[in-house]
Amino acid sequence: MAPATRILLTAFAVITLVIGAGVYFSVRDGNEPALAQTQAEDVGQLVRDNSRRLNTVPDSDTTFVEFLDFECEACRAAFPLVEQLRSEYGDRVNFVVRYFPIKSHFNAERAARAVEAAAQQGKFEPMYKKMYETQSQWGEQQKPADATFRGFASELDLDMGAFDTAYNDPATLERINLDVADGEALGVQGTPTIFLNGEELDFRTYEDMSSAVEQALKN
Repeated sequence: MAPATRILLTAFAVITLVIGAGVYFSVRDGNEPALAQTQAEDVGQLVRDNSRRLNTVPDSDTTFVEFLDFECEACRAAFPLVEQLRSEYGDRVNFVVRYFPIKSHFNAERAARAVEAAAQQGKFEPMYKKMYETQSQWGEQQKPADATFRGFASELDLDMGAFDTAYNDPATLERINLDVADGEALGVQGTPTIFLNGEELDFRTYEDMSSAVEQALKN
């Protein structure tokens, strides 16, 4: 399936990626297996009890949810924007991450499994960041990056036996596929797709994001 043509042009994307370059959003191919594996589940939930969080603010009703693909260049461009948003609003806004690996990205599912395996050892955020910081090393390649991701786990001082078990455990993939099924049920077609208090956020710049958050905090 051809990538969608929405263009993410932001100051931070320009600085982080390449001067003056536009970044195109990606669209996921059909994902019948993910839905088949979760047909008994109540799909379509925006946030689940086991959803991975970058932070939690118990007394806040404002929630920022991102469906992402670690191999997606547009997600990589959005990463510094989300980080700035967290630094500014992290004490008032809940930030939630949902996996949405795109089939046409060879290592996207592997990356999600590596992040989830790290999360099971309390290292979700370090591995989440590592994937974006190193995307140029392993992304857009047609060869498995398993060894690369295992190297990241070693760098994070994870229990490697436990990491390997989780990385290859079918339950880890099922966990990721449930995120995908939820996303598809909610109408997610490309990455990054962001929801703020249940409404899809249309953004091009950091100011678009921050203005929307400010408005949500007032409501």
